[in-house]
Amino acid sequence: MRLRHLLAATAAALLLPVAALAKGPIKIGFPIPLSGPTAVYGVPILKGAELAVADINAHGGVLGRKLKLLPRDSKANPAEAVRLARELIVKNGVQFLAGTLTSAEAPAVSTIAKENHVVFVAPSAKTYELTDPQNFHPYIFRTASNTTIEGQAGAIIVAKWKNVHTVATIAPDYAYGHDAIAAFVAELHKLRPDIKIVDQEWPKLGQANFTPFITAQMAKHPDAVYCDEFAGDFISFVKQAAPLGYFKAIHDRLADGGEAGSIDVTRTLGKAYPLGIWTDAYDPVLWDGPNQPPADKAFDAKVAKALKIKYGSSWAIQGYVTIQAIAQGIRKAGTTNDTKVAKAMSGMTYTTPLGPRTFSAVNHDANAGEYWGKMVRTPKFPYAVISDPTYYNPEPAGH
Repeated sequence: MRLRHLLAATAAALLLPVAALAKGPIKIGFPIPLSGPTAVYGVPILKGAELAVADINAHGGVLGRKLKLLPRDSKANPAEAVRLARELIVKNGVQFLAGTLTSAEAPAVSTIAKENHVVFVAPSAKTYELTDPQNFHPYIFRTASNTTIEGQAGAIIVAKWKNVHTVATIAPDYAYGHDAIAAFVAELHKLRPDIKIVDQEWPKLGQANFTPFITAQMAKHPDAVYCDEFAGDFISFVKQAAPLGYFKAIHDRLADGGEAGSIDVTRTLGKAYPLGIWTDAYDPVLWDGPNQPPADKAFDAKVAKALKIKYGSSWAIQGYVTIQAIAQGIRKAGTTNDTKVAKAMSGMTYTTPLGPRTFSAVNHDANAGEYWGKMVRTPKFPYAVISDPTYYNPEPAGH
């Protein structure tokens, strides 16, 4: 009898940590650049993710458990992002991964997710290679747009410009830049076979001195430019290009697919922002037009309050919807088991402040386009804004 009681007590003690774990928080690892030029986007993405966790936990969490976000500074370095992802899984016991910013980080972290059978949702990396057939696996998802969608949207815009017969491109020299430019060139050739690409510049990600690239491009005298510089790199590019007469030389005919219409960029550049160019944003925030959904207006106000900065951020929405999608997948699966959650998320439609989005059942990309328009200044706002933001439907664009 004593032995039976001892065995029962031992079994109960062994089961106790499992029960406690089931009631503990659901941990989500979140490596994201929080320093360096790309932190302009990384910091608000993290804030959006934190807001989503707070909203979900305020309503009881998921399956009766709270969410816990574990953010880490990836420094936009793929090797560091990989190290952090491994550490978050092995040492910190995260059950899901989200985050990363660049198209160098996300594919690297995707391999860690695949090895460990952990769901990983990328909120901003666009390279089509992340989810192409060669690199696709059941645990990778993307809430961002992709380079095919972006490049095609840019080509549609440039193709409409009159008196444009030569075009140059400038983009960061890594996967995102090369993939976006390739998609742009291919689509432009279909729409305007008369246009000739006369120059292509490839500064590195985090380039400090853009002057050699700017002057080399100006020497080719293009009629227009398609650009994919983004975040702090776009800011540096503009500050160095404007004094050289770059924008005047092309009559402001530049299209940029790197979310240069984000309030995060327009606020930083202020009066130095090059008016007349065309660019995009996931969430324009400052809507120079009547099309802003009420849910997005309420969300933007919440972000501004959380960041303690007027007008908030165009990037917070990407962190927010990423966490919301993971939470919805867990609810749909009825468990935190990653294999079952991954199956539940495949083909799943999830809610965002800008309307519903759906993960493809084929490659797990969200059907996420962006809002494009001409950058102008109006009396309503202190910063440059996208005039009449127009959502470019991503459905025709695929890999």
